[in-house]
Amino acid sequence: MSMAKQSAASAATHVLITRPRAEGEAFAAALALRFGARVCPVVAPLIAPRFLTPTIPARDYAAVVFTSAQAIEGARRLGVPLPQLAWCVGRKTAEVATAAGFRAKSADGDATALAKAILARRPDGRILYLRGVDTRGNLLELLDSSGIHTDVAIVYTQDPHPLTEEALALLCSPVPLLVPLFSPRTATLFRAALPPGTQAKLRIAAMSPAVAEALGDLPRAALAVALRPDAPAMLDAVESLLAGRPAA
Repeated sequence: MSMAKQSAASAATHVLITRPRAEGEAFAAALALRFGARVCPVVAPLIAPRFLTPTIPARDYAAVVFTSAQAIEGARRLGVPLPQLAWCVGRKTAEVATAAGFRAKSADGDATALAKAILARRPDGRILYLRGVDTRGNLLELLDSSGIHTDVAIVYTQDPHPLTEEALALLCSPVPLLVPLFSPRTATLFRAALPPGTQAKLRIAAMSPAVAEALGDLPRAALAVALRPDAPAMLDAVESLLAGRPAA
């Protein structure tokens, strides 16, 4: 490696990505596309999906509801007929649903936005909410209280994974380390996984105020909360941290 390339590599900020493997690698690619040599992504999942096989009620559903890409994969693995219409919490989830053969509609937001989108075009019949064990928001309550009868099937869980040796080594090095966190659970797991010798100057990008709250009193050099709960807004939060935003 030339001296110039060595200098560029040493100047790059490491970004520790704790999402499940598939989502983590996709975000790493998005980081590389937007920031190039300014970042060095390291994928170290703290959770991994494990798919379940619940019994689906034999009903003629008007639509399915997805709040994660894992739920779509879980639906695919069920091997049972499902309605074509799929309501999705955000654009990325809708893209995955479309690729899986659904006629997807995105709420471009959170659980509240998703409930409002469904209420604006009330389905003619019951809907099926396919989700994971751990969810946030009150989507089911919002739908049921509005007269939209909803069945729930849990199609996956997220098993915790320990941090990799590479991730632990980064955390024990006294250098800036940028950590995007996408859910309260991963924030909690990350906090618990920090080794006793942590010296890294943590710069946290949180996907929502709830994620930031889950960090508690975790020591950090900076915190940026995404303006929207989606990947593009998380990239913007990373940009602000790379620019040296002060601690929040």
